[in-house]
Amino acid sequence: MDEQFKVRHRTHQKYFTRRRVLTFPLMILLMLQKSVKGMQLVLNEFFSKLKRRPVSSSAFTQARNHVSHTAFIELNQQAVVETCYGDGDYQRYRGFRLLGIDGSKVHLPDTPAIRAAFGTVDHHPEGGQPQPFGLASVVYDLLNRIALDAQLVEGNTYEVDLAFQQLELLQADDLIVFDRNYPDYILLAQLIHWQRHFVGRARRSSFTAVRRMLDGFGPDSQVVTIRAPKRARRRVRELGLPQQLSLRLVRLILPTGDVEVLITSLVDEAQFSIAELGQVYHWRWGEETFYGVLKTRLELENFTGQTVEAVKQDFYAAVFITGLETFFIEDAQSRLEQRSSQNRYPQQVNKNVSFNAIKNQVLDLFYRETDETLILEQLTDLFLQKPTMVRADRLVPRRNSHSRKLLQYHQRRKKICF
Repeated sequence: MDEQFKVRHRTHQKYFTRRRVLTFPLMILLMLQKSVKGMQLVLNEFFSKLKRRPVSSSAFTQARNHVSHTAFIELNQQAVVETCYGDGDYQRYRGFRLLGIDGSKVHLPDTPAIRAAFGTVDHHPEGGQPQPFGLASVVYDLLNRIALDAQLVEGNTYEVDLAFQQLELLQADDLIVFDRNYPDYILLAQLIHWQRHFVGRARRSSFTAVRRMLDGFGPDSQVVTIRAPKRARRRVRELGLPQQLSLRLVRLILPTGDVEVLITSLVDEAQFSIAELGQVYHWRWGEETFYGVLKTRLELENFTGQTVEAVKQDFYAAVFITGLETFFIEDAQSRLEQRSSQNRYPQQVNKNVSFNAIKNQVLDLFYRETDETLILEQLTDLFLQKPTMVRADRLVPRRNSHSRKLLQYHQRRKKICF
């Protein structure tokens, strides 16, 4: 590992200057090994593979305070993002890099320090105490399945305010896709000012023209003029943004009979049909799946520490390892797609299998001097085991499960990845 990388991401210049058992590279690898097992068990297994005497969980806890979570942010940027886009050979939609942005609440450990850093959210207004939550916000490449940028901030942060910061990284050939929480006039005006394209679902309360379309008025595709609401006009002037926007609204009738309205800067009806824009918005589901991987497969909310830094380490390490998994399964996924003609449904790599294999091989991949080609071949063989089926047209309605059912699932039915 680059010495300067260590210098940039230790929390004080005096740390990791002497030879210790828990070196900086080993700490990074141990945090990538995040598990639902007790930390001492993880340490015992890890050092057993190294054929060394294990350290105590207390020693690990003290040493992790010397490592900054920013190490995983830089690793994701260099090893995942730059690798994906470096040679220009990546998936696009009509020349666009198709990006989603979305936020998700993350339940955090309940300690005074975490409450002070992230605040609390009252999820049970009828009773109960407010709990500490963070807000995760991720800019996610929906076709190449990598996270370009991830943030973990206070739970009560307004998603749109955070999006302003994250969307500054957009390029001229990007198409951003978002859910109904994001069509705020100032955000849309800023994207137009930056000359960036977008497709998003509009909520009923967003604009009058949207409300009329949801009520059945007008054609299914129309270009409308949207004016800045009174509450936003002062801010619009301060930012030098236009006082009105010419945008396209598209009405979609879902298979369930529900009606949605999309708002987009892609106003050319001949080039972008209603059905095609519906498909673009449907691809946004890939980001929902990404959060599902973080929270269920990688057990993000089962944090390995109770400090603010430990929470951030676990979060950014999980984001980084999802990008690694995307690269590592590429060959196996290609082989499964070639088999698709022999099966009723297309197949994809089982996330339980892939993350388990990567975590088990982390030492061989990143620490030992082993034949990289051989390791990747062994991983590919593992990834091909027990693939899952892709049922693209399956409709599974969302439902709020009772807390007792959720407890039953997590205690007795859920399959643990690592």
